[in-house]
Amino acid sequence: MLNVSAEAAAKAAGLSADELAALEGSGQCACKPDFSALAAAIGLNGTKLEALANGWLPAPVGTGTWRELRQVTTTSGGNTVHCYIIWDEVTREAALFDTGFEAEAVLKIVKDEDLDFRHLFITHSHHDHIEGLPPIRERYPTIRIHTDTKGAPPQHRNRRNDCVHIGSLRVSNRETPGHAEDGVTYLIGNWPDDAALVAVVGDAIFAGSMGGAKEHGELAKAKVREQILSLPPATLICPGHGPLTTVAQERASNPFF
Repeated sequence: MLNVSAEAAAKAAGLSADELAALEGSGQCACKPDFSALAAAIGLNGTKLEALANGWLPAPVGTGTWRELRQVTTTSGGNTVHCYIIWDEVTREAALFDTGFEAEAVLKIVKDEDLDFRHLFITHSHHDHIEGLPPIRERYPTIRIHTDTKGAPPQHRNRRNDCVHIGSLRVSNRETPGHAEDGVTYLIGNWPDDAALVAVVGDAIFAGSMGGAKEHGELAKAKVREQILSLPPATLICPGHGPLTTVAQERASNPFF
């Protein structure tokens, strides 16, 4: 995102370009890179980067605290992506956040849990997050879609002051462009038993990483800081790829911040 050449990054790390490429591909390197110098060259935190290289992962987060939240994972062409479904335990009103590559697993949950499936929230319009959209719209033609995509019909466009009720749950949104022009993060609150906020972030941030933003790196990082890492520490981060994490863990360990 800083347009640093592979050769310059390798030199800072004390590696050849081939050794750096091998490290990026496998996580292994015959000699120890100079992570501090590498981080300085590419705008990362050196201590956090070295911890990540040494195997840091977020502490596992059990979703049992949020009883009506499910992560659904689909894979295509070696790419694994998550979407998330929530519902109100009393009214059974439900909402989906992204679709993943296919809709079958989501539709099975809707059937098995006897849900009233009303809302679909899109974090961004990259293909791996919306490929399951056609069968969902075919099955539920009146479903209300929420998106920041500029070309979407006005009735489907998010507004920054929107607060959508899914039974007693409340969904608001925060703009997080950078990785995608239409990137948006959805905050889900008012959970039973005062469970922490849930942030469905798409590809804005991952555990120990963030979505690529080649042309808009500084914008992407600024939006993550302002709109996601400013949330309460216990907030559950539900990313489009990789493990669940929390705001507290990403503040402490993500080398981009």
